[in-house]
Amino acid sequence: MAERLIILGAGESGVGAALLAKQQGFSVFVSDRGIIAEQYKAELKKHEIEFEEAEHTESIILAADLIMKSPGIPSHTTLIKNIRAKGIPIMSEIEFAYRYKGNSKIIAITGSNGKTTTTSLTYHMCKTGGADCALVGNIGYSFARQVATDPKPLYVAEISSFQLDDISSFRPDVAVLTNITEDHLDRYDYNMENYINSKFRVMMNQQAGDVFIYNLDDEITNKKINNYNIQSTLAPFTMSKQLPQGAYLMNAKMHLKWKSEEMQMSIEDFALKGKHNQYNSMAASLAATAVDIRKDKIREALQTFESLEHRMEPVATIKNVEFINDSKATNVNSTWFALESMDKPVILILGGVDKGNDYSLIKELVKEKVKAIVCMGTENRKIHEAFGDVVSLMVNTDNAKDAVQSAFHFASKGDVVLLSPACASFDLFKNYEDRGDQFKRAVKDL
Repeated sequence: MAERLIILGAGESGVGAALLAKQQGFSVFVSDRGIIAEQYKAELKKHEIEFEEAEHTESIILAADLIMKSPGIPSHTTLIKNIRAKGIPIMSEIEFAYRYKGNSKIIAITGSNGKTTTTSLTYHMCKTGGADCALVGNIGYSFARQVATDPKPLYVAEISSFQLDDISSFRPDVAVLTNITEDHLDRYDYNMENYINSKFRVMMNQQAGDVFIYNLDDEITNKKINNYNIQSTLAPFTMSKQLPQGAYLMNAKMHLKWKSEEMQMSIEDFALKGKHNQYNSMAASLAATAVDIRKDKIREALQTFESLEHRMEPVATIKNVEFINDSKATNVNSTWFALESMDKPVILILGGVDKGNDYSLIKELVKEKVKAIVCMGTENRKIHEAFGDVVSLMVNTDNAKDAVQSAFHFASKGDVVLLSPACASFDLFKNYEDRGDQFKRAVKDL
């Protein structure tokens, strides 16, 4: 009898895992509590994979030998508790894909902020350096789909804490932890320690020949790093001092030291601007170096990288007012980085689904740089309470069009309208991309 694998969630990771499981001879069943998107439904039918939508039939699910759950399903749901009570093993899609990747190498990148930029930049460096690689995980295809349909010798993977929660043997050759700040606390019982432990799982299976890249200037990472038994080679990056090995910034130059080689590059030459991107650039440079990408290719990649959609993306300048789409800022720290890089007066569009946000983190920056706040969410009380005493102009809106028009109304020549919501988007939009797209449309319609 073929082993019975049940997959919960039919998004990109679920369907990718279903294709790989079918290929590997499992008996596969996919269950989604919502309605499955047409493209995924068509794929499941084409590969003759059984599925159900709009429900989870517990009797079917509890008859599984193995369960793979979508990272979007929290562990404290009744269904997951019942699965655990029955002793059925649960794994994440990255764990499943890892088991079938063969001899391929993996660079796994996680962190509260900067991981998408760092992952995209690392991939760009590897491609520029001639590596045959794929971009997988939270961006691009799911890791499992790539392994099933187009395996590569190297995978550059963006990985969330939710995906790390359900790994057991997943072992990246290179692990990158960009930073740890409060995020997703609603999923970790509002306990920061649980979230920190999740992030550090990225290197829990690493051996001496593997590399762990981390931010020496990140307070939480540094405070906690000694609590873990790390076997891999450490490669820190910092802006605060010189290092014998790793990457550091001194006098507006990045120094990259690895084994016996050293490379230097002026930050003026980086395509990506802003302090947070200097951190991302150091992390990516170390990751590429660790898989033997040549220094001159890393240098070239740092100069030619194009920034990402929805991440500090310039949209338009209208009547001398600049509009910037930072819809990917789904937590307070991302918004902190966005504000920190602003040198003009800001009209800030904030709000959405609050994940246990602590707005005091950005209060000083808001006081210094923001002249008006436009709330864009269904529940804006917390934002009013946090900033009511430092920003006198505040207005509530419940769609992108009204938010953009209100912001434009508050703006004078030389100001910036910044969409950097610090919240998830699910109250009014499908996802942060949809929120960013609607913002851009509204700006173009002004």
